[in-house]
Amino acid sequence: MTRIEQLQQFMLDDPSDPFSYYALALELLHHEPAQAREQFEKLLTEFPEYLPTYYPAAHLLIDLGDQDGAEKLFQLGIEKAKAQGNRKTELELRQALEQWQFDRS
Repeated sequence: MTRIEQLQQFMLDDPSDPFSYYALALELLHHEPAQAREQFEKLLTEFPEYLPTYYPAAHLLIDLGDQDGAEKLFQLGIEKAKAQGNRKTELELRQALEQWQFDRS
């Protein structure tokens, strides 16, 4: 069983666990970016409070040329982290957004 197949089985075994979707998206990120994007979109729709999604999903959008989508995703992640009182994630996302904006200028 490949790692991808194993992660897909984990998703079937417990579809309410966002980590399995997240792990699959990360596994697909460098080899199948379109499929990774689908997994990130599923996470953002079904588990919008799962903060680890926002950073890699925004960077994937940058890599795919969706600048507006990436910026919106960073902002949404910052808002979610702030609402959850997760200062560390809020700062990480804010710094990533600011660095990306700086690099673009």
